Amino acid sequence: MHSFPGIVAVGHINEAIDEGNPLKTLDTLLLPTAKIKNVDPDYAQHYQDVLYHAKSQKLMDSESVSKVLWLDEIQHAVNEANMDKDKTKQWVTLVIDVNQCLEKEKPSDILSVLKSSMSNTNDVIPECADKYYDALAKAKENKSESVSTEGSWLKFSLQDKYEYYYNIDSKESSWVTPEPYLPKESWLTKKEIEAFWKGCKQRKAYLRRRQMLINNVDSIVKIQSWFRMVVARRNHLARLQYFRDHKNEIVKIQSLLRANKARDDYKTLVGSENPPLTVIRKFVHLLDQSNLDFQEELGVTRLREEVVTKIRANQQLEKDLNLMDIKIGLLVKNRITLEDVISHRTKLNKKKGGEMQILNNTDNQGIKSLSKERRKTLETYQQLFYLLQTNPSYLAKLIFQMPQNKSTKFMDTVIFTLYNYASNQREEYLLLKLFKTALEEEIKSKVDQVQDIVTGNPTVIKMVVSFNRGARGQNTLRQLLALVVKEILDDKSLAINTSPVEVYKAWVNQLETQTGEASKLPYDVTTEQALTYPEVKNKLEASIENLRRVTDKVLNSIISSLDLLPYGLRYIAKVLKNSIHEKFPDATEDELLKIVGNLLYYRYMNPAIVAPDGFDIIDMTAGGQINPDQRRNLGSVAKVLQHAASNKLFEGENEHLSSMNNYLSETYQEFRKYFKEACNVPEPEEKFNMDKYTDVVTVSKPVIYISIEEIISTHSLLLEHQEAIAADKQDLLNELLESLGEVPSVESFLGEGAVDPNDPNKANILNQLSKIEISLYLTSKYDLGDGEAIDGQSLMIKTKKLIIDVIRNQPGNTLPEILETPATTQQETDHARDMVSRAIIDSQAPEEMKHSQSMVEDAQLPLEQKKRKIQRNLRTLEQTGHVSSKNKYQDILNEIAKDIRNQRIHRKLRKAELAKLQQTLKALNEKAAFYEDQINYYDTYIKTCLDNLKRRNSRRSIKLDGKGEPKGAKRSKPVRYTAAKLHEKGVLLGIDDLQTNQFKNVTFDIISTEDVGIFDVRSKFLGVEMEKVQLNIQDLLQMQYEGVAVMKMFDKVKVNVNLLIYLLNKKFYGK
Repeated sequence: MHSFPGIVAVGHINEAIDEGNPLKTLDTLLLPTAKIKNVDPDYAQHYQDVLYHAKSQKLMDSESVSKVLWLDEIQHAVNEANMDKDKTKQWVTLVIDVNQCLEKEKPSDILSVLKSSMSNTNDVIPECADKYYDALAKAKENKSESVSTEGSWLKFSLQDKYEYYYNIDSKESSWVTPEPYLPKESWLTKKEIEAFWKGCKQRKAYLRRRQMLINNVDSIVKIQSWFRMVVARRNHLARLQYFRDHKNEIVKIQSLLRANKARDDYKTLVGSENPPLTVIRKFVHLLDQSNLDFQEELGVTRLREEVVTKIRANQQLEKDLNLMDIKIGLLVKNRITLEDVISHRTKLNKKKGGEMQILNNTDNQGIKSLSKERRKTLETYQQLFYLLQTNPSYLAKLIFQMPQNKSTKFMDTVIFTLYNYASNQREEYLLLKLFKTALEEEIKSKVDQVQDIVTGNPTVIKMVVSFNRGARGQNTLRQLLALVVKEILDDKSLAINTSPVEVYKAWVNQLETQTGEASKLPYDVTTEQALTYPEVKNKLEASIENLRRVTDKVLNSIISSLDLLPYGLRYIAKVLKNSIHEKFPDATEDELLKIVGNLLYYRYMNPAIVAPDGFDIIDMTAGGQINPDQRRNLGSVAKVLQHAASNKLFEGENEHLSSMNNYLSETYQEFRKYFKEACNVPEPEEKFNMDKYTDVVTVSKPVIYISIEEIISTHSLLLEHQEAIAADKQDLLNELLESLGEVPSVESFLGEGAVDPNDPNKANILNQLSKIEISLYLTSKYDLGDGEAIDGQSLMIKTKKLIIDVIRNQPGNTLPEILETPATTQQETDHARDMVSRAIIDSQAPEEMKHSQSMVEDAQLPLEQKKRKIQRNLRTLEQTGHVSSKNKYQDILNEIAKDIRNQRIHRKLRKAELAKLQQTLKALNEKAAFYEDQINYYDTYIKTCLDNLKRRNSRRSIKLDGKGEPKGAKRSKPVRYTAAKLHEKGVLLGIDDLQTNQFKNVTFDIISTEDVGIFDVRSKFLGVEMEKVQLNIQDLLQMQYEGVAVMKMFDKVKVNVNLLIYLLNKKFYGK
């Protein structure tokens, strides 16, 4: 520790240093309390410089805690300055003595002068004295010649930081530049003197060393050789030990290098426009099919069959349940007999018990059950359905050749079956191509105005919407809307009613309930009259505010979930927009986007918002239902979004909602961005990575699961409309239909002996057998055929497979080089071994995944024969323009590279499809379980009806086994009434713009359709058919439940709802 007086002295010294005053610094150094030793007053300036430099260094030191110089540091600086004083004296003596010796021309004194001035006399070599003198004298002479003015000051630099000046005449010295300052320029400086004698010394040593080496060359060579050997051996052993110590790291580095090389090769394969043969050879093994490939393909095939079968079973259950709804509804109204309901219940229970699964079991009733003579017919059907599946123009034309009611049923069954409900990417791709072709055809031939798409009911749009509402059990609408719809339904306080008349009536009812007295307000008011009451206005404004708030939630859920929208739906929206724009180039962007909105929102989403229970948006328990208030809330939201999506404001009868018009305009802008972005999707070829060779690369053949009835129906329709869909006589479709001949019956399709001809129940058995689903493994008629009739595409495929076999075993940089170089014996042996291994793997493959016979025969050829066949094929392909010898057949190599890439993608997609099918099957099973709950619920209800009927001792006899003959529809032919007769019965109340005495000229035909509960009503005036409408008994019952007494048909005919229901029940269901 420093004493207190010492600390004070330190402070004074540091202050003096900072001021830069050498005299003050000297005074502080001489303070007794500082106790600084060996301070020479003549060197005050040098002390100041050294101390200032030391303090500057300390200030720059970031690790130094203190920023002042302490006594020990000050003493060290003083000692350093004193040492500099001794050095300068020695240097002054050397320079003066040497220069004076040279001026006096005394060579004999140069050695003694140098030794007396050097700290180490051994540095001066006596033998070099003469050389020292001569060199120094010559240098001084050269320096003196250039001197113009001569002074007496000598200058010395210490550590390149301090400068010392000495006057040889006055003997003065200074640490600052003197005034005036004239240097002694003719004299040699200290550095110049040292350079000469040190250089001489080094040259002397060098010459001595060089002579020694010259005298011992042989020995030196031996020593060097031995030393290099020792060093090399030591380095080698050290390197080996290093490798042993880092074996794991070296393996990783080698692996990384190989991986980088392989990655670079793969980038070349994927990214290069023309990948070289040397790169392709490294990856051809990826085209081999392993046991895992076969297992995964079988797994996918099995799951796909289960999914398709489950979809069809669920669809049938849903139809039957809907029919059960109608029957029970009519039973409640006492319009049909209980026997009808029991009969349908029995049918449902049979299906629940597994009858449907037995009928759909393709293992028991599939291809294997067909007779041998029918095999050829079956193969032709496989080729026919492959052609229909891969060439969408046939089905697209067929759809528009049929009446709409038939085309709808055809689409819902045969078409979706043909594409396996798009259960994998290939079939989804092909189905989208059909949708695209059919939509373009419909717009081209049936759309005359832009708005026809909106106001009409386009067949293809209906098909697309139906498919994307979850045909595969993947209910995207549920993901889009479930949460927000459930939130609306769960909000018990939410009551949205935007009808002023209904709000008014509810308000009057509330007043009467509260007061217990009849209100003096009128019961029947118009919208304008209702809006005159402040209470109604306030309630309406509250409803509008709630409506806006809830609509925002639904809108945000839709807008934020664009990625959840099915790709297929978005692609068809894109096709729709482009096709309309192509046909109507003057159509504005807003008009086009409104049409897109009509598809995406109005047709796809709007029904699911209005009736979430009908589209699996929410989970409903058996017997559960949405109450009218909840339904009205959802309907109000859907109405606002519908107006916004079509940019339609509230006007006319909705004038009371005009306060929402600004909101509608803002919402439309959000929808506009949404619809525009929804159309921004890639083409299916890019999305699914499909091309004309995809079916060849995949392991298994495409397979569909289709009933015999559907096969026969499709065959019949194709023959009926053959000229329209395949006008060219040379068309492949005509060739296949000619091979098939006439449409077979179910019995002839199954073959002799399938049904006992004497069985009294033969018709029923055949009807059941027609529902059997069989597996059709689809193939092209010209897929890798034999002989000279092979087309270019098939020949290309065969040639590629041969080239792959050859390049595996024979090296070469180009294909011509390999084909022209004879194969060695070893290469032939290796090739034969590879082919044997492949044959073993192929033998383990399932029958439907085996290669064709022509491919098997080609694979068995020796290497040289394969090369000759490749050369022949390449010449043929060059003539057809598929390849060119000018680029060394790079085109076919590019196709092989593409196959390799597609195979990798296919394996990746297959794994994804496997997981997707498992998820879909799970969802379908859950849906089937829900339907079974519904069946149980209906079963319980019917049993209750039976018990009640028994207790009342009903006169009617009921057969509980369900085998009684159901009453069914009483009439199948149309029921005709004149308007006058219906007016007399009270069913018809009036016709706009027509007098009562003219009613006798108007007739109505009521026709029961194939769909239970659906009726077509045709009107005629003076025998001329005018219009047609469709009535749904369920809609009429709903109106009756809601108290709607009068409805309009044809927008001008007023009818009594209750009497119309009575008439339909009486004429078509009996009482």
